Amino acid sequence: MIDELMMHTSLVVFQGKPFRRLWHNNEWYYSVIDIIAFLTEQDDFQTARKYWNKLSQRLREEGSEVVTNCHQLKLLAPDGKLRETDCANIKSLFRIIQSVPSKKAEPLKLWLAQVGYDRVQEIENPELFVACSGLETSFI
Repeated sequence: MIDELMMHTSLVVFQGKPFRRLWHNNEWYYSVIDIIAFLTEQDDFQTARKYWNKLSQRLREEGSEVVTNCHQLKLLAPDGKLRETDCANIKSLFRIIQSVPSKKAEPLKLWLAQVGYDRVQEIENPELFVACSGLETSFI
C-alpha cells in the first residue's frame, strides 16, 4: 500500500518549505495544512491545523464551496504513518490562499500558476516534456 502511494505522491519545495502532494483524479492535490503553515509562517503542525479548522468553518458559514472541494487523502505524516489530511487541487488552493492574509500569498500563487502552466504544456506537448526532462522514450 505504501509503495503504491509513494508512486503517486511527491514532496515539492517552495522557498525552503516542503509541500506534500498526491496525484489524484488526474491532477495534483496539495496538503492544505502544509500551505496554511507556509502562509501563516507556522512551524508547528497543530497550530496550522487549528488555523485551517477555523478558516474552513468560516468559509462554510460564508457559503463557500472551497471546503467541500477538499478531499481527505492519505499522505505520509512526519511520524511515518499514512494519515488522512485535507488536500485541494490548484483551483481550490487559489481560493484558500485568497482567504489567508499573508505577504507570502502572491509568490505562492505565482508558483502554483507556473506548476499549472507546466502541466498544461506537458499534456499538450509530451515530447517537449520528455526532451526537457532528459528522459528518453520511443514513440510508436
